[in-house]
Amino acid sequence: MFLKLNSAATMGLECVPVTVEVDINKGQTNFNIVGLADTSIKESKDRIHSAIKNSGFDYPFNFRILVNLAPADSPKEGSMYDVPMALGIVAISSGLEMQLGDALIVGELALDGGVRHVTGMLPLALYARERGWKRLFVPESDALEAALVDGLEIYPVSSLKQLIAYLQGDEDIVPFRRPDGWNNYEAPAYEMDMALIKGQEFAKRALEIAASGAHNILMSGPPGSGKTLLARTLPSILPRLTQDEALEVTKIYSVAGLLQHSFIKVRPFRSPHHTASGAALVGGGRMPRPGEISLAHRGVLFLDEFPEFPRFVIESLRQPLEDGIITISRSQGTLTFPARFILVASQNPCPCGYATDPDHSCACTPLQLLRYQKKVSGPLLDRIDLHVEVPRVQFEKLTSIELAESSAKVRERVEAARERQTKRFAGRSVKTNSEMRNAEIREFCKLDDQSIDLLRAAVTQMHLSARAYNRILKLSRTIADLGGSDCIELPHVAEALQFRAKVG
Repeated sequence: MFLKLNSAATMGLECVPVTVEVDINKGQTNFNIVGLADTSIKESKDRIHSAIKNSGFDYPFNFRILVNLAPADSPKEGSMYDVPMALGIVAISSGLEMQLGDALIVGELALDGGVRHVTGMLPLALYARERGWKRLFVPESDALEAALVDGLEIYPVSSLKQLIAYLQGDEDIVPFRRPDGWNNYEAPAYEMDMALIKGQEFAKRALEIAASGAHNILMSGPPGSGKTLLARTLPSILPRLTQDEALEVTKIYSVAGLLQHSFIKVRPFRSPHHTASGAALVGGGRMPRPGEISLAHRGVLFLDEFPEFPRFVIESLRQPLEDGIITISRSQGTLTFPARFILVASQNPCPCGYATDPDHSCACTPLQLLRYQKKVSGPLLDRIDLHVEVPRVQFEKLTSIELAESSAKVRERVEAARERQTKRFAGRSVKTNSEMRNAEIREFCKLDDQSIDLLRAAVTQMHLSARAYNRILKLSRTIADLGGSDCIELPHVAEALQFRAKVG
């Protein structure tokens, strides 16, 4: 007696087909699962046995049960195959005839036969539609996430008993309907607002430029100067997620098992501690999962105390800062995750923090200062577009009752600049100025003679690399967009040079 059911496995953000093949024959009672199943799948034998018995069905004793998860050469993990395996066993042992060739079935079983949440439901639903399957049987708690994908009939399943009763025609499961207004965008109530930040006009201008073109920024200053506050205020001036961007981010959080709502509508803000491991930052594991840099995709990755991160950890940022992706290679295979984020890093100028503070004397020795500065490599600093000094706020500004410009006003300018970029890059894979490649730089970053002369002098005197030169052009393009200018002019280039590190 043999039965096949459709399921799938997530590999990164994509899915691969998994056919659950169940075979039951007379013999000594035995239950084997083959097909490169990991421990969590092997343990499902006990869950399935209890779930079948507690759902009121007979477990086939004195039978040999064999489950093959095909293809057999592809590694599989997780508990999402519990429901199709149990369904196959009950269907064969009770003679239940089913027509499920157009259906995808996933779900974890509880010991009482209930069906529990599984991760990666959004990629699974997208894959089902791609394969042409019409029906998707999912845990009740995951129905809303699966319903984000149009063109599928989503059947929310609360228990194994309910599913079998439906297939026998004894009970009806009403296909889940996405509620009206599920994707309405409501502007979030940000805790931080630019209006409440005293002083730091230069740093706030840098954040506005960073938000407009999705540029990376490094803030350096003494303790208490407001670096962390400025970084945490950045999300309040970022433009709203587009529908495509929201789908990208939601898929990442779904695969990572962190999706708490049906759809992510606010740009992510991730702030890992400096003790985070390399795997936590870039992703990893035996079957790789997204790390902090992928969870910050289309949002902000804030690294406070930047030099305190292990050297090998921050050096792993080189590829995503350049390419917008991270490739993770393991013995099980190689996976690529998106990682297009705005890096906001903050640091003290020295170990004691007062090297650039005119009101405090620095207690660090020259050797300590040199070691501290060498913690972040030159090639990594070269990939950061804006380098900003954040000085201590003067007492007069701290006590001022005047409010600065609000985040809402700044966000209007940022959105206008982003709109210009959207029109400019229509039909291309590039979305923002920071993503421009050499072809786009050549086409959209043309300079007049005065600007060329200024850049020539800057490259010579500041010893800038070719990468730094291109990043200045991208930054100048963003500043021009903020000013509503179609052409890059001398003041735009001059302002961009102010944000460049003095060594490249």
